Amino acid sequence: MNWGIIGTGRIANTFAQALVKCTGSKAYAVASRTAEKAAAFASEYGFERSYGSYKELAEDEKVDIVYIATPMSSHYKDARLCLEQGKKVLCEKSVGINLEQTRELCDLAKSKGFFFMEAMWMKCRPSYLKAMEWIKNGCIGRVEYIKADFCNFVPYDENDRLFRADCGGGALLDLAVYPLTMAADVLGTPKEIISHAHMRHGVDMSNTITLLYDNACAAINSGFEIQNCNNAMIMGEKGYIAFGDWFFCSDEVTLFDENGKELEKCLIPHEINGYEYEIRECERCAAEGLSESPLIPHSSTLNVMQIMDECRRQWGMTFPEEG
Repeated sequence: MNWGIIGTGRIANTFAQALVKCTGSKAYAVASRTAEKAAAFASEYGFERSYGSYKELAEDEKVDIVYIATPMSSHYKDARLCLEQGKKVLCEKSVGINLEQTRELCDLAKSKGFFFMEAMWMKCRPSYLKAMEWIKNGCIGRVEYIKADFCNFVPYDENDRLFRADCGGGALLDLAVYPLTMAADVLGTPKEIISHAHMRHGVDMSNTITLLYDNACAAINSGFEIQNCNNAMIMGEKGYIAFGDWFFCSDEVTLFDENGKELEKCLIPHEINGYEYEIRECERCAAEGLSESPLIPHSSTLNVMQIMDECRRQWGMTFPEEG
């Protein structure tokens, strides 16, 4: 497949490092806000074409699939541009800044029959899939509690996109999306959401989220103000599953019984840098003519965004695009 990348920032570089080493994947085109940045990126990773505008890349008929790696607030318009040009799209999370934007993109892709997937690389990784296999096979019984954190200290800089409301900043969309995705993946749609946040200039610096279900709950913390190990545990009536530090990209996951006895440990080092798994999932889905991935269906992406919208409603928070 001929891949195109829109955006040339940090995440685009990480993705490109995996893409150029994936057998059968072609690093074909890249677009940036300036032709100079795009050309430099293309030269570094061996892309065939480079463009100084996103529109030019979207209109290139040789591009099969586009990876959207622009700032959060640009995801909607950039993904929409590519879908309207008939491209398959892999869009960084969070896909939109609210449920309305995300639903519009999913509906557009569905109406046209084009592949569209949120780049939730965690759900494509072997260690995560192993944990989901243990749960499906009843190894820990009915899941009763999930604890997951993603707190990454970032010095405050009012010009950084992470701290700008107009860029879709805040810990919720950037960090909490991972533990929320895990909770929703395992437990589904919560009956009740309780959330609090520490706000600064209209952006959540840190937050706590509790998801309540009939017979289970999930406790989630995320933020930029402290650094922690970022691990996760999924506890059931017959045992529990523990992920290694930085759970969303950990190579390690361990199964325990109800007494804390280790039953099985899986250590599955990534082959390149971990992004190869979502690249392969996109190409597998495309080869099978699918419009969405069974691993990351639109329903999952929409469910998590709905939870995040409710959190912000409780905080009294809006972005300019939301009115």
